[in-house]
Amino acid sequence: MIRVAICDDHQIVRAGFKQIFSSSGDFEVVAEGATGREALDIARREICDVLLLDIAMPDQSGIDILRTIRQGQPNLPVLILSGYPAQQYALNLFKMGANGYLNKECDADELKTAVRTVFQGRRYVSSTVGELLAQSFDRDPNTALHTELSDREFQVFLRLAKGATVSDIGNALSLSIKTVSTYRTRIMEKMGLQSNSDLTYYAMKNNLLD
Repeated sequence: MIRVAICDDHQIVRAGFKQIFSSSGDFEVVAEGATGREALDIARREICDVLLLDIAMPDQSGIDILRTIRQGQPNLPVLILSGYPAQQYALNLFKMGANGYLNKECDADELKTAVRTVFQGRRYVSSTVGELLAQSFDRDPNTALHTELSDREFQVFLRLAKGATVSDIGNALSLSIKTVSTYRTRIMEKMGLQSNSDLTYYAMKNNLLD
């Protein structure tokens, strides 16, 4: 029996996944979480074999939650759930230690296969993510990373590199904090960087700061 914890802020999503798992005899949903704090508590209690984690939790991002889990429970299989296209997040999340990445619109069989795969200690890579991994190997090493950013992403990138907070950027560009956070995640993904200090170092190295 594979003990599964479902951490997603939408009750209807949790209910849908529970129904999928209940249709098979080898799964048991042992915990649910609607916030990042609850997800971290479930991980610390070590009551599940696989933790399903939504990337967009209300109190903190799934990226931050994953990083914290990896520090405290490095061997807990974490399967990321997302409503966003894989190219926005998947590669960085795998680099950070995610065991798998699934779009919430995946079918029931793929969800169960993914959970069984990560439970066995392997990573689950969907065909979409596999293509992204292959493309990452084909990237021209001479191409400046920041040239792959959109105009708005480049705006946010420069402000982050100068030390502005997400709140500061939101006020300056008339964007919500959640939107700015989404841009930040896209920037990190496209540039293969992990932190704001990495952005600052890159910007200084490439003479992008005033």
